[in-house]
Amino acid sequence: MDFKTFVFYILAAIMVFAALRVITARNPVQAALFLVLAFFTAGGIWLLLAAEFLAIVLVMVYVGAVMVLFLFVVMMLDINLDRLRQGFWSYLPVGALIGVLLVVEMALVLGGRYFGLEAMPEPPAAQAGYSNTRELGRLLYTDYVYPFELASLLLLVAMIVAVTLTLRKRKGVRYLNPSEQISIKRGDRVELISMPAEKE
Repeated sequence: MDFKTFVFYILAAIMVFAALRVITARNPVQAALFLVLAFFTAGGIWLLLAAEFLAIVLVMVYVGAVMVLFLFVVMMLDINLDRLRQGFWSYLPVGALIGVLLVVEMALVLGGRYFGLEAMPEPPAAQAGYSNTRELGRLLYTDYVYPFELASLLLLVAMIVAVTLTLRKRKGVRYLNPSEQISIKRGDRVELISMPAEKE
């Protein structure tokens, strides 16, 4: 066993342990921190596969942005853990069945003849001046430009839906109407009143 394979097994074991702790941790903050650990180890595996750009994006986007936001929301919300645990064991048979089906599917896919060492040998060493980021960008904007645009459209729709779902009208809050502000006239803002002079 060479050093690269040894490092892969170490990172894979850490990632499996972190993933198990994400779903078994009682504290949601601890679960989120274990998910950060899983993302970091997944980035290390990407580095072993010579995909530096994907590893950096995984760490920066998921760990640096998504997980920080998730931790902020979890710590700001007053989560009632006792109420969340109610009825947990009633979902155990369904969850166990789905987990067994996922394991069987992964075993069938990875154990077949399409994903073995013979079908997918180790790629040759990269030439001098090879850029993983440039090659990924070339493939995204040439061969996979339509799926890339479709994914961006789906993300845009998801963003609009998220804003629409969180847009609520609350009582007792004053709202500004930009169209009324633009269409208002001087006479509507300033009113001159004639008052008699008063003397002490």
